[in-house]
Amino acid sequence: MSYTDFVLNSGRIVLEGISEKFKEEIFKEFDEEITRYMHPKPPVQIQETITFIRNVRKDLASGSQIVACVLTRDTHEFLGCVGLHDINSNCPELGVWIKKSAHGNGYGKEAIQALKKWADEHLDYQYIKYPVDVKNVPSRRIPESMGGVVGRVYQQKNLSGRILDIFEYRIFC
Repeated sequence: MSYTDFVLNSGRIVLEGISEKFKEEIFKEFDEEITRYMHPKPPVQIQETITFIRNVRKDLASGSQIVACVLTRDTHEFLGCVGLHDINSNCPELGVWIKKSAHGNGYGKEAIQALKKWADEHLDYQYIKYPVDVKNVPSRRIPESMGGVVGRVYQQKNLSGRILDIFEYRIFC
């Protein structure tokens, strides 16, 4: 199944499959502060963002993951991105990032809840992983609010060279 035309409405937001029409916003907003607790590093040139989007679009077409832009429902303002990775596995993985100016409004939680609900309706899985750095308290609140439990603790060096202390939450169906 292809997810290149993926669209999911939820309350205040719309999740729309990632595409190059969002390249400028992603490049601008996916910066050092946003990626501090994440595995990827921010792009230096917009071509890196374009390459990332093109590679993800291939995965969307093959049905191996869903990566969507989070937009406001009323104005379609770009808020960030959400992903459901390894969707054909027994333990897919959720992740989200929201631009700084939209922090504190619950958009990340709403996006994760919407994608989790979609997964419950369309996928057969044991649990969904949600890895988050222990110091990223606002992001930890998302899986905790959904009944997620820490199933694994580990360290990971991100692409910027920073060591992350990861709580891998498990969210069950």
